[in-house]
Amino acid sequence: EGYKGRVEACSGEHTPWSQRTCSLRVDLSYYWSDSTSGQRVFRKRSVNGSISLYLGRRDFVDRIDTVDTVDGVVKVDPAELKGRKVLVQLACAFRYGRDDLDVIDLSFKRHIWSQTIQVYPATGEADLATTPTQEILVKKAGDQGHPFTFTLPKDLPCSVSIQPAARHAGKPCGVDFEVKAYIGNEQDGLKEKEDNIDSCSFIIRKIQYAPSRTSAGPRASIKKRFLMCTKAVFLEASLDKEVYCHGEPISITVKINNNTGKVVKKIRITIDQTTDVLLYSADKYTTSILYEEFADQVHGNTTFEKVYQVTPLLGNNKDKLGLALDGKLKDEDTDLASTTLQTAWHG
Repeated sequence: EGYKGRVEACSGEHTPWSQRTCSLRVDLSYYWSDSTSGQRVFRKRSVNGSISLYLGRRDFVDRIDTVDTVDGVVKVDPAELKGRKVLVQLACAFRYGRDDLDVIDLSFKRHIWSQTIQVYPATGEADLATTPTQEILVKKAGDQGHPFTFTLPKDLPCSVSIQPAARHAGKPCGVDFEVKAYIGNEQDGLKEKEDNIDSCSFIIRKIQYAPSRTSAGPRASIKKRFLMCTKAVFLEASLDKEVYCHGEPISITVKINNNTGKVVKKIRITIDQTTDVLLYSADKYTTSILYEEFADQVHGNTTFEKVYQVTPLLGNNKDKLGLALDGKLKDEDTDLASTTLQTAWHG
């Protein structure tokens, strides 16, 4: 998902706006701390109480070249197992339909990637060399704690949800990651069948990390000639940097050199979100997330320069169906989806 800002200068009511625009790209993403000190411990227990799943965090950072390992601990009560195995699965799935549309065994959900490991009885597949996070979780789980570690591929998408209509309930469309611990009741390799009372799970998020950049922000310019005018209007717009955090004002420097006899009557700034969906079809669409007009005028044969500050916020776009948002955890707020950053690919 990308964001593109647009600055427009209007010199008359009868000239289309699309002919007098210049565009800039704006990246919105997260800066994320790697500190594990003082962290919360997330715990969920199965209905029958035989297994408990512990995680030290639910946000895992994609740094383009590397991705945080997903590590946790499963607490197992062997007395309740009756010889059965305990497995943990991490799955990335794309949901492209609502829950209430899942009828006649037709599911609008596609698994992009999944991995399953056995944690009890120990087979050597689980990573027994505990991480600092797992050391904390083992203390919480006690002697019955069994650590596990997953390594996410670098090319998986980040957690994204598509904003549904207000009347729609249930899980929204988008990409999510789920960690599930369960007791296998019927052996079929690692594809064990589980009952709901024998399982517990957490939705986690894979989030985009934005490295700090010191280079100057992007710059764009346009020249426009009008009917019956031999001279032109020059418009230039620039950003002070490339990456912005959520909620941070975006500073846009606008310069206009009006060599005509016409009057530029107002300045319009828009920011558009471009969403590119590649998982089920080539679907690309653009949604406006900010639209502001300023009453600054530029008279003929004069110059103009001003710095405008605008802030795109999810709170101003709650009614827009199909808007891409960062993955949402239960009872937690989210933001406009961060710009997706990828490594260069050579075919």
